[in-house]
Amino acid sequence: MKNKWAALAVACPATLLLSLDLTVLHLALPTLSADLGASSTQVLWIGDIYGFALAGLLVTMGNLGDRIGRRRLLLIGAAAFGAASVITAYAPSAELLIAARALLGVAGATIMPSTLSIVRNVFTEPGERTMAIGIWSGMSAAGFAVGPVVGGLLLEHFWWGSVFLINVPIMALVLIGGFLVLPESRNPHAGRIDLVSVVLSFAGVVGTVYAVKEAAHKGLEHADVLATGAAGIGLLALFVWRQTRLAEPLIDVRLFARRAFTASILTNLLAIFAMSAMMLMFAWYLQLVLGWSPLVAGVAQLPGGLSSAVGGMLATRLIHRIGRNGVVALGLAMNAGAFFYYTTLGTELNYLALLPILMIGGVGVGFAFTVNNDNVLATAPRERAGAAAAVSETAFELGGALGIAVLGTVLTSAYRANLELPAGVPVEAAGESLAGALQTAAALPAEQADRLVQAAHAAFIEGVHLTSYVTAGLLAVVALLALVGLRGVPKVIPEDVLASAHS
Repeated sequence: MKNKWAALAVACPATLLLSLDLTVLHLALPTLSADLGASSTQVLWIGDIYGFALAGLLVTMGNLGDRIGRRRLLLIGAAAFGAASVITAYAPSAELLIAARALLGVAGATIMPSTLSIVRNVFTEPGERTMAIGIWSGMSAAGFAVGPVVGGLLLEHFWWGSVFLINVPIMALVLIGGFLVLPESRNPHAGRIDLVSVVLSFAGVVGTVYAVKEAAHKGLEHADVLATGAAGIGLLALFVWRQTRLAEPLIDVRLFARRAFTASILTNLLAIFAMSAMMLMFAWYLQLVLGWSPLVAGVAQLPGGLSSAVGGMLATRLIHRIGRNGVVALGLAMNAGAFFYYTTLGTELNYLALLPILMIGGVGVGFAFTVNNDNVLATAPRERAGAAAAVSETAFELGGALGIAVLGTVLTSAYRANLELPAGVPVEAAGESLAGALQTAAALPAEQADRLVQAAHAAFIEGVHLTSYVTAGLLAVVALLALVGLRGVPKVIPEDVLASAHS
């Protein structure tokens, strides 16, 4: 297909924008919550509802694209995403903003698997397919890094709704480009979508992700968190059981019996687990310890995200030298090394020394994401590319939620354990978080405030060190697992070779 690179040029802005939209809101939350008079509960839902709807519907929308056409679903989703962005930008109340963000998530769930499955179907030559998926993966990773920078620039000059209006011209270009260059593809033998499976997958994923997020805020000891998590996992188990009984399942669970498919999904999940933890850790460190503005902090992290795009493009050539398992293991090992370096961070920072470490970690993420995404799509038959892409993206969303919840909890717990409060400082506020300590210090006499800030910074740095050690160790173990789990996967994967080789 002579227009396949044009098709990739349409798919990349769409996936970059979806990743950007997951992070750009965080900077705008304080302003929009004040303007709309949102309660603390409403603020949480404004931040989370997009991710809940997106994660919960990925599997359904991936299958819908296989049935009605991936191009058609992408164009419908792009139009809906643009319209929802306008509603979100001009929402007059917190309730309408929550509803509009939910619609954004629904539209996003149609776009993510559609773009990846279109790439899978138009690039049939193995080497070009891997390169294209590398570029697509790099754009997805870069979106996370670009979000805070774009949000910071817009919020310095415009009102909070501007962070959503930037979606409109980009989605307009996707629509125009999609009509002009994208081919249609679908599963010619797809049956009807099982509605019971749709409900089970949505409720199971949302329940699990919600429980993970709540555990980060409340802790695992709360009964409602445990109950929601158990219900979510139970519904997912029912979903998997039902798929084994259907002639046309939403997910062919037999794919998980293929070593390359399962190993790629798990290593991708753990890679974004670490990446999410790094973004959270650095956002707090750069702003609350070093005192940098949100915009400067976002710019400081940008090279790491952009390096992921570079890693995605380099992965294709590296595969031919050290194999697919070697590239994934190397990428994860590079991230482990970066986290070991983060254990040296203190209350002062030499950014020029940190910069190459951020870039090494970013390139490593690009290595892992590219090869794993290519493995997943090459394992599944082309006619089920949308469903396979949805599984990969769902693991991505779940890994991000787990990373923030688990490693965020490690960071916060270490801070609390190491904090030594000066006499007379209330434990309730200062002992809860670094942000709380800084707010408490603002109301204290200068000398006492200075001692509190120093103690809080020291405790937080201890948390950064512990979190970095835990993450580095986890990544090192996963690198070894990838080296074994992906062993024997061909360097060049022809069409459906894994379906026979690893079934």
